[in-house]
Amino acid sequence: MRYRLASIRNDRMSLADLPRSVCRLLSGDDVKILPEISRTLSEYLLIPGLTTEDCTPDNVDLGAPLVRHRVGEESAIRVATPMVSAIMQAVSSPTLAVALAQVGGLSFIHQNQQIEDQAADVLAVKRHKAGFRTSDVTVAPLTPLGEVAQQLAATEQGVAVVTESGKADGEFLGIISLDDFHLERHGASETVRNRMRGRDELVTASASVSLSDANELIWQHHLDVLPVLEDGRVVSLVLKKDYQAHKTYHRATVDNEKRLRVGAGINSRDFKDRIPALVEAGADVLCLDSSDGYSEYQAKTLEFAQEQYGDDVFVGAGNVVDGRAFRYLADAGAAFVKVGIGGGAICTTREQKGIGRGQASALLDVVETRDAYAQETGVYVPLCCDGGLLNDSHMAMALAMGSDFIMLGRYFARLDESPSRKLQIGGQWYKEYWGEGSQRAQNAARYGQRGQMVFEEGVDGYVPYAGSLYDNVERTRAKLTSTMISCGATNLRDFHRDAVLVPVSAESFKQTGAEIQVRRPAIDAAE
Repeated sequence: MRYRLASIRNDRMSLADLPRSVCRLLSGDDVKILPEISRTLSEYLLIPGLTTEDCTPDNVDLGAPLVRHRVGEESAIRVATPMVSAIMQAVSSPTLAVALAQVGGLSFIHQNQQIEDQAADVLAVKRHKAGFRTSDVTVAPLTPLGEVAQQLAATEQGVAVVTESGKADGEFLGIISLDDFHLERHGASETVRNRMRGRDELVTASASVSLSDANELIWQHHLDVLPVLEDGRVVSLVLKKDYQAHKTYHRATVDNEKRLRVGAGINSRDFKDRIPALVEAGADVLCLDSSDGYSEYQAKTLEFAQEQYGDDVFVGAGNVVDGRAFRYLADAGAAFVKVGIGGGAICTTREQKGIGRGQASALLDVVETRDAYAQETGVYVPLCCDGGLLNDSHMAMALAMGSDFIMLGRYFARLDESPSRKLQIGGQWYKEYWGEGSQRAQNAARYGQRGQMVFEEGVDGYVPYAGSLYDNVERTRAKLTSTMISCGATNLRDFHRDAVLVPVSAESFKQTGAEIQVRRPAIDAAE
């Protein structure tokens, strides 16, 4: 595909007719200039391909590799939905990580916090086993019912595990749920022992039970909860109320033990302490968090991970905007490489430092090098498009150009599951959103400012509130699926191989953006 793309690539200077593989930098006395105009994703459209009878929504597979693998083999980690959340304080919380993993994506818990706090966030996600959940509330037999009610309300749970010690690793004695007591009837000072359901009267299962067998036990014995035990201790619970969720989240990103997968950001300064802590917490994949990844610092971090863990720990790297940088990081062992500098909605790197490249131009260059690297070495290193994605059609464009998956900040910051505040401004609901290069983030180390923010490379603001992650991701998946069907593709590899792109002129923009007054059903009495 790269040669066909080169032929339509766009408005080059005097070397426009040369393939990218043989283009050279134009050299002046002191300046080198690439023979191209930097292009964004919005400057292209897709030409429809033949939609065959096989091109149906049920046949479209959006699955993508997340980490490097041998050509012809499966990646050790794949996602059913090619969307990951940005390594940002305003975006990637444990709550969002759980929701995104349930719908087939993956989150990267941000690294701009103490190591132990980030590890705790990772562990909180890993405690969620698809269909199996850990108990957030563990009480002792003499715990007052009033305290149990408070703990259940605070954690939004409906059942607590009762152990001899009142600790999660204590000997299992039974369970108590909100259905087992009523404070007005039994009193807040009444103890758990008098209202709990004891172990002897409960149906339980061993830790080796499968989810399907666990659900069979629940329905067979009319249970609301099934405790799963190992050596007399509770390792997880299976709840009847979760049954529909198991069916709904059939695309969930899980590990070999059916636990939800989660990633975590790292940096090139405290990596010798942070990486071991995150690995111990169960992080499935790590990613260097930097606006510019073409550095010896990132290479040394990747080398450390290789020396300590070999192929058992995956570390992505970036960000880059050209093939040279991709090859440098791929040779250093990057599990994947992020593409994009300055294209994010809250990033001001281009304005402040004059560094960056249009996202389309960067992708096309790096994709070509990625494919050549795979052919030369037999190793496929996935690409992540990070930035420049203002709407769903841009996501489709990035995937068509060869990105394996996409990283999103603003998209997820708008949603219920993001950690930022929701507030009303002028009658409209918004969510707070700030960049890692902003004063609010106080992430000076990420931008090499020696511990003090001298200038900002990001802004602090608001984004329109957009509701639930589950609804938004499903809508985006539907749009991507429809685009691929129109292009005659049923998987992302074929989409990249067969997609035909065309540059869009300024006049074309005008034609698709004509101003009209949109009729709103709310003001139409007939509707």
